[in-house]
Amino acid sequence: MLTFASDYTTGCCPEILDRLIATNLEPQSGYGTDQYCASAAEKIKNACNAPEAQVEFIAGGTQTNQVVISSMLQRYEGVVAARTGHISCHEAGAIEYTGHKVFELPQVMGKIRAKDLSNLVENFYGDDNHDHMVFPGMVYISHPTEYGTLYTLSELTAISEVCRKHNMPLFLDGARLGYGLMSYSTDVTLQDIARLCDVFYIGGTKVGALCGEAVVFTHGNMPKHFLTMKKQNGALLAKGRLLGVQFDTLFTDDLYFRISKHAIDMAERLKGILSDAGFPFLLESPTNQQFVVLDNATMERLKKDVGFGFWETVDEDHTAVRFATSWSTTEKELDKLQELLK
Repeated sequence: MLTFASDYTTGCCPEILDRLIATNLEPQSGYGTDQYCASAAEKIKNACNAPEAQVEFIAGGTQTNQVVISSMLQRYEGVVAARTGHISCHEAGAIEYTGHKVFELPQVMGKIRAKDLSNLVENFYGDDNHDHMVFPGMVYISHPTEYGTLYTLSELTAISEVCRKHNMPLFLDGARLGYGLMSYSTDVTLQDIARLCDVFYIGGTKVGALCGEAVVFTHGNMPKHFLTMKKQNGALLAKGRLLGVQFDTLFTDDLYFRISKHAIDMAERLKGILSDAGFPFLLESPTNQQFVVLDNATMERLKKDVGFGFWETVDEDHTAVRFATSWSTTEKELDKLQELLK
């Protein structure tokens, strides 16, 4: 059976698996103090052109969002996100579980707008009773978004300016960052993200690693005792080397970017196959996630041979579904899909 259900249905890229085997019997210190975490951190800082950055590794995306947000907020603060943001609807209330409110902003193609963010903050401080309310303490965005869309450099710059005006850290969720950076239509670079954001993470789980996300605090602003807070949240891996080896490999010889570009190349071909088959798209996505609208009869027929993800109900007869490519998608798989759709 073909599957395009998500970008983490396979294990890891062969280069990582080979490196894990080769280093398996080397004794290394624990909790991320090993030589591979140190090497990976330096390579990431160089790639970001951010010599003052601090890099930490966490096993998964929800853990990362929870630990970063809860460690950076004061107890009376909440985080601002798009209504469709991952922390708003797909993390089982992980942020609220830490005692912090999620302020939801309207979304446009999965993105928030600087003017809406500015209005939220100005209306908050314009209320004479704001001392009795939860303060907007930081801003969370995803790049790519849940809809596979991307912020432009001007959009990201405008949001960053609002955040800095109001002294709110800007946090960018990069679970699929590689696919965003290698999109044919992006004008945002890794260096731009490091310059405009206060913290972001480079996703590994969905971009070639077995697991792991690399958190980058861009200007020496990592919260005090961050390692201790990771441990409090169950996010400190004793065998931190497992994450270090993977990211050290991903950031050697541009592997992270090469495998991400492959996924985008496959997504562009996938887009053509779906379009040629006559399926309308829910929206235009420039990354590895493609959203098409199927009549329910076609969807049920296709399910027998192809894995894809439910996205949303369009009407009583039609459903939007997601097809995703990844670093491991092959031309052969796309050939098979094309044949099935004929």
